[in-house]
Parts: sequence; structure tokens; C-alpha cells
Amino acid sequence: MKNILVIGATGQIGSELTMKLRSIYGNDHVVAGYIVGAEPKGELAESGPAEVCDVTDGEAIERIVTKYNIDAIYNLAALLSVVAEHKPLLAWHIGIDGLIKVLEVARQHNCFVFTPSSIGSFGPETPADQTPQDTIQRPRTIYGVSKVTTELLSDYYHRKYGIETRSVRFPGLISNVTPPGGGTTDYAVDIYYSAVRGEKFVCPIAQGTYMDMMYMPDALNACVQLMEADASRLVHYNGFNIASMSFAPEEIFAAIKKYRPAFEMEYNVDPLKQSIANSWPNSLDDSAARTEWDWKPSFDLDTMTQDMLEKLSARLLK
Repeated sequence: MKNILVIGATGQIGSELTMKLRSIYGNDHVVAGYIVGAEPKGELAESGPAEVCDVTDGEAIERIVTKYNIDAIYNLAALLSVVAEHKPLLAWHIGIDGLIKVLEVARQHNCFVFTPSSIGSFGPETPADQTPQDTIQRPRTIYGVSKVTTELLSDYYHRKYGIETRSVRFPGLISNVTPPGGGTTDYAVDIYYSAVRGEKFVCPIAQGTYMDMMYMPDALNACVQLMEADASRLVHYNGFNIASMSFAPEEIFAAIKKYRPAFEMEYNVDPLKQSIANSWPNSLDDSAARTEWDWKPSFDLDTMTQDMLEKLSARLLK
């Protein structure tokens, strides 16, 4: 990859991934694509090129691909799970109508395409523990349905047209940079903010509810590592399970209390978030990713907790 377009570059993942890519490939070689009203700010705006790029506007995408001689597209445009349940038509329009536009441009210009999937692509009939790479996928949310469709469409364009489409199934992502934005797993970000601010945390997810989680630095590394992977080793291209840690609310609370002994938490379960969480896996089997492109995370719950508290404390106090 020499020239990269990130669609959704000001979003929850995109804002950090764009900077990660610029640090690897050079500032001028990574274009931050954004929608009107979500313009890049600060270092993201100042460090490299940016263009208005609505994922549902195929002509705009093609203009940018041609202008910058783009050979790889990271398509991160999507609504998060809870938001999508309230806006299902918009979730489909962005996630699937948009993806078709991206894939068509990629077909015409021979671009690599990364479009992430999610643990939301699984459903209640999926084996919950150590969920296999290849298994039944019958999600009960529009978010999940769109993610399964993302995997299938990406596979279709790879098999029919030879486009290098690749994706991972992200677990819940925890970041010390980007605030949460309406996902089911966002409680695992909010809880650190409460701890640093000295506030009692009100948990919307019930005790004993396990979900796969990952620290953002590992997630960003996974994106780059998969896109750079040797195609001759890949059996799966889209929808790789990747795993790092799995925990319930009481376990992340206990991890934080090791470093913030006065921290308190109570439960006030959100029915919608809990219903979504109950339909997702407890943990993933990521052996295919480890075998096919040497995936390996760097953080566990304790090391992530130390880093989150340190980074958030420095930023919030500043």
C-alpha cells in the first residue's frame, strides 16, 4: 500500500487509525475522508490531506481515489450498535449501500479494501464460548445483519473480481483517546472515565455478562497487519475472529479497584443494551487469524487498565 483513503476518518476508530497509518506510510499518503459536520480537528486536520467523502457517494469516492492515486481503502463508515437499532434504515444505507459504492470503485481501480465486521455478526444460536471462526451467524439486530452482509459482499467481490477485500470481527474496543459513541460495549470505556473523575459508575450491563473486548492499540495493529498480510497464506479473507480479553462488568471493576481502591459501581441495566449483549459471544476462537497472519495481541485486562488510567488521568487533569 502506498496511498490510502480512510472513509470515516473522524469516527471512533477512524480518527486513531488515520494517525496510525500516517505514522507508517507518511502523512501525505493517507487521506482523511469525512462527512460535512464531522470535519477533522487538531492534529488529524493539520498532519495530512482531508477530503469530504460520504460513503454513499460513489462519484466522490472515485474522484478522491483518482486524485490521490489511492490503492487501499479503509472503509470505517457505520453506525454503532445501539444507535443503529434506533435508525435501522440509516444503518443499512451507510453500512451496505455505502459498501457497494466502495467495492465498485475498488473494482474499477484495483484497490485493497478493509471494512470491519464485528462480534455483532453473531446471534443467540451461535456457540457463545470460544465462538468458532466458521459458525452459524443469525444476528437479531440491524447492526449485526449489516455486518454479516458486509462479510458476504466483501467475499463476493474477492471471489468474483479478485479484489483484495479483508476484515476482522472487532470485539468491543476500549480507547483512551476517542470517547464512546453509542455501542453496547461502551460501558467498558465509560467506567474508566468515572474512575479517573472520582465518580461512582452506573453500569448498564448486568453482572456476569461476558463480552470480548480489545484495547485500541491492538485493534489498530490488527487492521494494518491484516492488510499487509501475504495473500498466499490467507484461507479466510473477511470476518477474521480476533480476540484479546473477555470479561464481565464485575471483573473490569475489580481490575480498576486495584489502582483506585475508593472506586464504586452500581448496576442500572439498560434493557436494549443488555438484550444486544446477551445475543453476542462470551469469547472468540481467533486461531485462524493467529495461523494465517500471525495475529497476537499485546494487552490483557490488567495492562490495559494500568495504561487507561495513566493516559486518561494525564489528559483529563491537563
